[in-house]
Amino acid sequence: MLPDLDRLIRLQRLDNTASDAQRVVDAIPSRIDALDSQLAAGTKALDDAKRRLDTKRAERADVEKMLAAVQTRLSRFREQLMAVKTNKEYTAVQHEIATAEAQVQGHEDNILEHMLDLDDLTLAVKAANDALAASKVEIEKTKAALLRERAELEQTLGRTSAERDVLLATIGAAAQALFARIAKQRNGIAVVEARDGLCSLCNVRLRPQVFNHILLNTELIQCDSCNRLLYHDPDAKTAPTPPVEAS
Repeated sequence: MLPDLDRLIRLQRLDNTASDAQRVVDAIPSRIDALDSQLAAGTKALDDAKRRLDTKRAERADVEKMLAAVQTRLSRFREQLMAVKTNKEYTAVQHEIATAEAQVQGHEDNILEHMLDLDDLTLAVKAANDALAASKVEIEKTKAALLRERAELEQTLGRTSAERDVLLATIGAAAQALFARIAKQRNGIAVVEARDGLCSLCNVRLRPQVFNHILLNTELIQCDSCNRLLYHDPDAKTAPTPPVEAS
């Protein structure tokens, strides 16, 4: 194989490894932000559940105050009933007592409804609290894994950068310049395999004589379509079959 072609293939593999690692590293902050948002949502759900519970408790307390006030008034009416002197006064107090008793019954029914609601809301708070606790544990584990992954990838980036510098020193200036120009134009991909008579990236069929030359790996040959440098991998699982010239 042409030495510069072999080195350019290795250079491309290093760049691919670095590009993949950098892409994952760059995505980690947004993944951590998503975890923080998930935790914030769980915290908000718990806070909302607690707020509904506190509101319901306050409503029940208000009803209990109203019940106590009506019960006090009812006791006073019953005391007055013992002291009335005329039928008219007796009827009026009886009416007040009946009204107060109805109010007491209404408030007691209301308190019972509040108690049932409070039971449900207490369970909701517990469920939200349990869910948040479990979420915190899982999120912290995931964050720790992401930080470990980032550290490992940063080591990979440092290693590939050092290997790249060493490798570049062994590649001819013309080949380096060609690689750099194509990589800049083609999103960092300057060297790709030719397989089965096709450029493996743009999938354009190569001219038969061009593909036959590529099989030799003895020169720098560019794809007529995407301009990337092409090579043949003799260890590929599917062995390339040279195209047949049209008769």
